[in-house]
Amino acid sequence: MSLFKRKASENTFSDFTGSAKSRSFEDRVYDAIVFVVLTLVFLIVAYPLYFIIISSISDPVLVASGQVTFWPRGITFEGYQEVFKKGEVMRGFFNSVYYTLLGVGVSLVVTLPTAYALSRDDFFGRKVISIFYVLTMFVSGGLIPTYLVVRSAGFIDTVWALVIPGAMGVYNMMVARTFFKTNISPELLDAAKIDGCNDTWFFLRIVLPLSGAIIAILVLWIGVGHWNSYFNALLYLNQRERQPLQLELRYILILNTDYVASQGMSLEAIKEQRRLEAVKEMLKYSLIIISSLPVLLLYPFIQKHFVKGVTVGSLKG
Repeated sequence: MSLFKRKASENTFSDFTGSAKSRSFEDRVYDAIVFVVLTLVFLIVAYPLYFIIISSISDPVLVASGQVTFWPRGITFEGYQEVFKKGEVMRGFFNSVYYTLLGVGVSLVVTLPTAYALSRDDFFGRKVISIFYVLTMFVSGGLIPTYLVVRSAGFIDTVWALVIPGAMGVYNMMVARTFFKTNISPELLDAAKIDGCNDTWFFLRIVLPLSGAIIAILVLWIGVGHWNSYFNALLYLNQRERQPLQLELRYILILNTDYVASQGMSLEAIKEQRRLEAVKEMLKYSLIIISSLPVLLLYPFIQKHFVKGVTVGSLKG
């Protein structure tokens, strides 16, 4: 290392240590308090998730008796085995994947062009239309009128009953509109028009490639909403073969009594019944892991866009 570089590094280190030593006692106390509080918050949030994971692979009898707290005991995968014994779980899983992908695609096709149009200052009537959209966030037709509309459209027992009614998320549209308004300058549009680009091609070739952050955020928000949704499927889907994973979990944990069959009063029957009860309790943890896994796998790929997209939504536009 040259003399100049060595002196520069020494000066930088001395500046850093000097600034650290110059911090007052009150600043250090404040940092310590913040660190302790945030650590406690992290533990409060993380422990339930950790407990679900260790309970899903622990002996169900030990879990039911409260003997599993910090470490898995009697490691077993019986809960996962019981889940996958039923083909309905995998069928519901793939149904949910299909509904989520289709719902995200349709929502993006509807939301992004609307948000871009309302972000343009030269769009006639954009304020009136924006107010109309905002009103729908506070006033809705209600459950029965919505059901009648879906039935009249012929969407009962079809995938469109889960996709079309909620395709336009007003909040998502407003966030995307703010992003377009703050990041797509009118000068960029003027330059594109000079090159002979019309509004449609400008949106497809320039706006969308520059909007990766907000698209990633919308994919996460809309995808999680469709993945966790169960009420619309409960209302509009009659055939069990078409129902998503969330309803299959409901059948297994609430309505299905196959896991806890009525037994005789013999000692062996009572022990078996208690074991089946423990297995059913263990299924809850296994099913939570299975239903949460896709979102947990998706989030790391979108995390880098999350802060930017959410911050844009907080700006006035």
